[in-house]
Amino acid sequence: MTTMDLVRQQRSIYIKSKAAENGFDFCGISRAEFLEEEAPRLENWLNRNHNGAMGYMANHFDKRLDPRKLLDGAKSVISVLLNYYPDQKLPEGEEDLKISKYAYGKDYHFVLKEKLATLVAAIQAETGDIHARVFVDSAPVMDKVWAAKSGLGWVGKHSNLLNRDMGSFFFIGEIICDLDLEYDSAIKDYCGTCTRCMDACPTDAITEAYVVDGSKCISYYTIELKEAIPKEVEGKFNNWIFGCDICQDVCPWNRFSKPNTTPEFSLQPGLANFTRNDWEEITEEVFREVFRKSPLKRTKYEGLKKNIVFVQPPK
Repeated sequence: MTTMDLVRQQRSIYIKSKAAENGFDFCGISRAEFLEEEAPRLENWLNRNHNGAMGYMANHFDKRLDPRKLLDGAKSVISVLLNYYPDQKLPEGEEDLKISKYAYGKDYHFVLKEKLATLVAAIQAETGDIHARVFVDSAPVMDKVWAAKSGLGWVGKHSNLLNRDMGSFFFIGEIICDLDLEYDSAIKDYCGTCTRCMDACPTDAITEAYVVDGSKCISYYTIELKEAIPKEVEGKFNNWIFGCDICQDVCPWNRFSKPNTTPEFSLQPGLANFTRNDWEEITEEVFREVFRKSPLKRTKYEGLKKNIVFVQPPK
């Protein structure tokens, strides 16, 4: 082992230990390079209009595939996972109105960015001046692909990252930096012949293994789509009014999910006792108070009301 190899190794060990100190559940590192295998997949996905009204998914195609176009001199992509599986779940019976578990607490963008900024500061203190950028689902970065390349799991048939130890209820963040580091290797795919996620999707959004038509996903309809929800999916939402966890809930790997240890992701007090009636009669004032720091802000009050009305049984 050369001196430089030793430096890379020590830096990488330090980064992973600091990531753990900052509360991240997993940390992996991969070389910043062009995603050659992903280029035709992404192009095909866009050509099939699987992004629906999410026009931003077609923007910055080259940057999405090459982190060196996001940071001059980039050498490494540091990927982290932060568990959000709740210790207290909202009722999810047949009559209950449901929201995705990731929306139980504070908006993850703020939580992860703060933790990643702290991690970058620790790395700079250890290694000296570095150039780095932090990303949390808000720029053209293929986060699941980078997490898989750095050995944190594999991308399952439902297109979510799966980790053998804790399933898929994770937020993903990245630091792209100009540090030379020791790189991790991808692991194998452990989905096997299982098709539970594909079989369970009520809108048939998983068109084939590892391909999700984003424009058919309940999460897309209830969060991204600003127009009226198409009549053809009426009665297929299973009462999901913000996001959807069906493909994750049925995945056998999520039997290993453990409650998160991040206080910000705890179920908001104002939400804990919400009944179906509370959802149906929610006012804009209550919405602003209960969800002022929540991911639900994204759909706005009018969007949430639209979703609630859509899942009402016909009178």
